[in-house]
Amino acid sequence: MNDYILLTDSCVDLTQEMADQLDLHVVPLSVLVDGNSYQNYLDGRELSPQAFYSMLREHKKTSTSQVTTVAFMNAMTPILQEGKDVLLITFSSALSGTHSSAERAKKELETEYPKRKIVVIDSLCASMGQGLLCTYVSKLKREGKTIEEVSEWIQENRLNVCHLFTVGDLDHLRRGGRLSAATAFIGNLLSIKPLLHVSKEGKLVQTGKAHGRKRSLDTLVSTMITSIVHPEDQVVYISHADCYEEAVYVKEKIMKVLPIQDIHINYVGPVIGSHSGVGTLAIFFMGKDRFLRA
Repeated sequence: MNDYILLTDSCVDLTQEMADQLDLHVVPLSVLVDGNSYQNYLDGRELSPQAFYSMLREHKKTSTSQVTTVAFMNAMTPILQEGKDVLLITFSSALSGTHSSAERAKKELETEYPKRKIVVIDSLCASMGQGLLCTYVSKLKREGKTIEEVSEWIQENRLNVCHLFTVGDLDHLRRGGRLSAATAFIGNLLSIKPLLHVSKEGKLVQTGKAHGRKRSLDTLVSTMITSIVHPEDQVVYISHADCYEEAVYVKEKIMKVLPIQDIHINYVGPVIGSHSGVGTLAIFFMGKDRFLRA
């Protein structure tokens, strides 16, 4: 059995410490803020989440760039030169061109390193949902599972990674084409909060709505309760776009009703935060399926 390395992109939204503990190699996407480009490293060396959300509150213009084919090739080449294989798990192909870049890099490198295995898998996940999938994958690798066994497990289980989230306001979803200008205006005026998830196709989909922020957070938890499987065996992730106190509120509410092993909280990174905005809050766990209605 040949050794292999786990590779992913920075949309996992894990801390650098968590990625290190998982032996996870992470390739950054990029964020453009008012014409300045920043690599989205997990340790925030070029742009911290705190600084990024301060910029969003100042209404600075942001956009994002996928990982390039060259960047993936540069990340994989030293691994292949060491005689190791690569298992690369990417951000949902329905939300970014990063997966296509990874596939192109695989095709280029397979010609140069025909004896090495390069497996590229579309996570169909986002943010810490992708991070949660990578966490399970790391555990399987440490248990001695082969690259083929782990790849098969991902294919069979990636759609059980559930993503439940809400946003602080509707303007970023409007700018991203997810909502009409009229719907966003009325929703903000009436404090209507959309409830969303990532579908089986890896797309961002609205599943319902709630009146008021607290009700939207409570609905996320109640929806999770109806879908989670074997909570006693699970570690749950919560990501937030600079609303830590509300993330703690959601964590405590979950811990009161479910026997979860542990819950980890971290920021929604600048890449996803560019599209979801300040105040986004999400819960990630293993559930029955992704046909969730709130």
